Amino acid sequence: MDENKKVLSAVIGFFILLAVVIAVYYLFIREKGEEMPKVPEVVEETVIPLESGERDEDLIKPIEVLEVELDESDELMRKLAAELSSRPELAKWLLTKDIIRKFVAAVDNIANGNSPRKNIDFFHPGKFFPLKKEGVCYLDPAGFKRYSPVANVFSSLDSEGCFRLYRQLKLAIQEAYQDLGYPDKDFNTTLFQAMDELLKVPVIEKDVALEEKLMSYVMVDPELEKLSEAQKHLFRMGPVNIRKIKTKLKELEYIFKKGLG
Repeated sequence: MDENKKVLSAVIGFFILLAVVIAVYYLFIREKGEEMPKVPEVVEETVIPLESGERDEDLIKPIEVLEVELDESDELMRKLAAELSSRPELAKWLLTKDIIRKFVAAVDNIANGNSPRKNIDFFHPGKFFPLKKEGVCYLDPAGFKRYSPVANVFSSLDSEGCFRLYRQLKLAIQEAYQDLGYPDKDFNTTLFQAMDELLKVPVIEKDVALEEKLMSYVMVDPELEKLSEAQKHLFRMGPVNIRKIKTKLKELEYIFKKGLG
């Protein structure tokens, strides 16, 4: 019984982790179609990979795959999720229903460059307001704080625990993926595509100029406008939150690729 709890505990972590990533995008739904200043300054952060050796061997050890009913997994996941992070926001976000299905659908959206907002209903960042200086509109740095809870929770999750959860719940995840209309495609591929999509988001330290349109604001730089909707969502979280998200994503990507081969 204790072993099963530990396994399912890990499971929750993984879904939350991806749900959080998705949340990151939903946050930007109201700021559709922005662009940035020309010749932006991109700051790439360096991430030190996890230690190899015994830890790598742990990633490829056989793990018992759990048979979990998709439509009956939410309550158990809510109870066990607390073990994955000490952040209080996590329990509130887990009140959403169909966690596995929403996670899979959101990852699929992101992998295809689309907004996953229809699969995110647990986080509401509030209304977007631009910063105006001398008649010019910019992304307001103060507004980036709206997304800090998502970045903080996501970065606090146990990466190796998330990987174990993924392997243990692979059957349920794959079933949810097949229900989306992919009977012959492995979800692993889509997961990596989603990670890569987000890892391409640049970190911009300079002010991001906006142009006001009829119903929204758009960013000025045409190069950044080429970013996908999913990438723009993450970009609007601001440089500090982007770094946190990308650092965790790089760590997860390393672990998952090492473990899945």
